[in-house]
Amino acid sequence: MLDNLQLGFETAVTPENLLFCLLGVVLGTVIGVMPGLGSATGVAILLPVTLTLEPVTALIMLAGIYYGSQYGASTSSILISTPGDSSSVVLTLDGYQMARKGRAGAALAISALSSFVAAILSLIGLMALAQPIADWALNFGPPENLAIIMLGLATIVSFAGENVLRGITMAAVGLLISMVGVAAGFSTARFTFGSINLLGGLSFVAVMIGIFAIGEVLHQIRRGGEAPIKAGFRDLLVTRKELRRSAAPALRGTGLGFLVGVLPGAGATLATFMSYGVEKQVSKHKDEIGKGAPEGVAGPEAANNAAANASFIPTLALGIPGSGTTAILLGAFVIFGLQPGPLLFEQQPDLVWGLLVSFFFGNLILLALNLPLAPVFAQILRIPYSYLYPMVIFVSMVGAFALGNNTFTMWVVFVAGLLGYFMKRFNFPAAPLVLGLVLGPLLERALVQTSAMGDGNLFIVFQRPLSGTLMVVALLAISAPLIGSLLRRRTARKERTTIDA
Repeated sequence: MLDNLQLGFETAVTPENLLFCLLGVVLGTVIGVMPGLGSATGVAILLPVTLTLEPVTALIMLAGIYYGSQYGASTSSILISTPGDSSSVVLTLDGYQMARKGRAGAALAISALSSFVAAILSLIGLMALAQPIADWALNFGPPENLAIIMLGLATIVSFAGENVLRGITMAAVGLLISMVGVAAGFSTARFTFGSINLLGGLSFVAVMIGIFAIGEVLHQIRRGGEAPIKAGFRDLLVTRKELRRSAAPALRGTGLGFLVGVLPGAGATLATFMSYGVEKQVSKHKDEIGKGAPEGVAGPEAANNAAANASFIPTLALGIPGSGTTAILLGAFVIFGLQPGPLLFEQQPDLVWGLLVSFFFGNLILLALNLPLAPVFAQILRIPYSYLYPMVIFVSMVGAFALGNNTFTMWVVFVAGLLGYFMKRFNFPAAPLVLGLVLGPLLERALVQTSAMGDGNLFIVFQRPLSGTLMVVALLAISAPLIGSLLRRRTARKERTTIDA
């Protein structure tokens, strides 16, 4: 282990590798800020540029683009409620609310620090547990994946707040929207109304840009616009109290994100929403989450970064991509003549350990660049909204066009923006809808695979120890708050009856 670490340091700290690591994280940050591009698109676009480099240098740069874009996407979510990537959507809930309260600099600093802590801890886990965890993840079949997704859906109860019925309704709407297009495992087109553009389904990022960015702009226009934030430079710095409140959520998010990120196909987006749901349940300040609480930023952001790092475990150890971006990186390995899998650690130790150690330097560069600049980035909120809103709409539409390279995606953003506006107007929660959209395709695929595995019997999920345990936990997560609410109402009714008597 120590010999491998020494070999990794010797590989990663060469001037050339450090320079391309810096270039990768800077480019990734810029790409992440642009709505619609995201890490997968950024890595895919810049992959040809790296073909003339040494394989280890190229992979260090591409990995830098990956986690650099994760941070950039968080910045746009916090400042202008415009998610640059699907995994940063949940940050619009509390990060943007902190910005509206004049705490944008603090939210960005908490985001950077949580990302760094998660990156370092998950990197240690990645180095120590890559092979054993990869072997454990091989035990996950379709029933286990289905149980994990049901556990994710159970967090709807947390997102729904006081009105569970509205939350479940919005989750159902999200699931319905996710079903637009050709069905998984079949050739049947659903809800396409004869449109070729709908055969591939609606772009998740386009719908998110519409609901959060355009919906927020329309909502603020209706309210007559608010005055720009007048907070001083010092007011934008993170406080000790906010750091103390962020520590435990960041650690919880790191652990949860690491476990979810290991699972092939689960992705960082699911990890961020599950982390947010956990904070809504266990935080001492759970009533403040959703209204601009540091816990709502620290937990999901840590989960995002930990899941991104953990997704390299199945990619490197098994040759199975853990996310869309690592699938493209897997292609880069093949282009450079490398075969990810159990033998990669033995045949290419300098490349593997050099790449892993470069994660540490890349995240250190990100922290050094972005933490001091957090209050500077927050100055964008001093711009009068009459100038800021057209910029938000312009950037959103450019991002939408970049997603599909056609005007249809721009119409999707516009219609989703109207939906987001009416949701804000009539107080329908957005988070359950987003969760339904995220989990819809995964749920459908897992259902089809589990059904095929059990010859049509979905109860197979209860017949396997791991998936059965996860399903029981999911059922308890859904039923416990509902039963608690019913008991509280019953107690309150008895007390009123006693007083009246």
